[in-house]
Amino acid sequence: MVTATQDRPATVGELRASGHRQLSVKQEIRENLLAALRDGRDPWQGIVGFEDTVIPQLERALIAGHDVVLLGERGQGKTRLLRTLSVLLDEWTPVIEGSELGEHPYEPISPASVRRAAELGDDLPVAWRHRSERYAEKLATPDTSVADLIGDVDPVKVAEGRSLGDPETIHFGLVPRMHRGIVAINELPDLAERIQVSLLNVMEERDIQVRGYTLRLDLDVLLVASANPEDYTNRGRIITPLKDRFGAEIRTHYPLILDHEIAVIRQESHLDATVPDYLLEVLARFTQLLRESTSVDQRSGVSARFAIAASETVAASAVHRGAILSEAEPVARPVDLGTVIEVLRGKIEFESGEEGREIEVLEHLLRRATADTARERLGGIDFAPLVAAVDQGDPVITGERITAKALLAELPELAVLDEVAKRLGANSDGERAAAAEMALEGLYLARRISKVAGDDGQLVYG
Repeated sequence: MVTATQDRPATVGELRASGHRQLSVKQEIRENLLAALRDGRDPWQGIVGFEDTVIPQLERALIAGHDVVLLGERGQGKTRLLRTLSVLLDEWTPVIEGSELGEHPYEPISPASVRRAAELGDDLPVAWRHRSERYAEKLATPDTSVADLIGDVDPVKVAEGRSLGDPETIHFGLVPRMHRGIVAINELPDLAERIQVSLLNVMEERDIQVRGYTLRLDLDVLLVASANPEDYTNRGRIITPLKDRFGAEIRTHYPLILDHEIAVIRQESHLDATVPDYLLEVLARFTQLLRESTSVDQRSGVSARFAIAASETVAASAVHRGAILSEAEPVARPVDLGTVIEVLRGKIEFESGEEGREIEVLEHLLRRATADTARERLGGIDFAPLVAAVDQGDPVITGERITAKALLAELPELAVLDEVAKRLGANSDGERAAAAEMALEGLYLARRISKVAGDDGQLVYG
């Protein structure tokens, strides 16, 4: 929180003189959202794939002033979407300076603030709170208590001489502290049912109950939550009265088209080496094939984090090779795709009948993704000269311990390889080696050449 500056009112009297208008948090979000829609601005920066499905539903819920719960499998961007809501708040909002609950200067609600407002009148000091301070997020864990969310009697305040019945003995929890803000609860079903009950009054009557007495605090909060579908999780459920109090229940989903899957990978991954676009496409196709496979437990889902981690693993494999073989600018190649299965297979949950076949299933789907990408990217190129050269000449050897320059030295000088490099946007030696390897792998998967894996990790195309 920042104190008033020269261009902002410093007291409630100055605030009234400035013409400031008080709005509830839901009215504030509604007006800012409608203004963004009228101006053609996108308030949902960084959200990919929800433009025609989830976002319109969420916008209607916010315009209606509803509390919202997002339902979806893991890794569908629910938390990311909730965190963008703070952008719809005013950048700065006035609060009573020093107030525990961040109350609006026009409407104090805690006993201490009501008393100060009565004593000071128009001289009540005003501070300004940034919208980033008006969003709070709580991961629902089994050990979350009512005190964490709502509050509890503070023994220190009692020891100072206050009586137990004094409302000022309460230490407020997360929800009242976010008065005039947004409270997000992640994985709501993980919250014990008796703790969920404590939210009922907050969402409907807008007051809180602590221990043996009720505080009539006119709380102004937007409560949002995320949850897995009930048919997936056995950890808990949203109790019926609480679910009834959410005005909107919106289903999220994984990216529906390939371009969105690739965009999520590009946006979220941190790559330490050059990873060509076509390898990211392979990983995106691989992820989508996993989501369609009957061998994979689709109730669990295949998180977007899988594709992100896969791209980072492929980049790390290239960096690893570069360090060992002294390559100055490491570039990922198709040979690095195999590391994804080795490192990330534990992130996929398989159907019980597939026990022992997990590696086989993953390898099959990765081959399909690679073949589909090679066909899409390199379709229409006449590979007959390359097939003939490989068939009649020396085999082409690649692998995790083969440098890009060594691979290029083994390749015949053919115009078709120049065309492949141009089609795949390859310029440097590392990129040209990766493009040539992609062409060879595509020919192998089309059964036009053979590939043999050696004991030392080498791959021989012949």
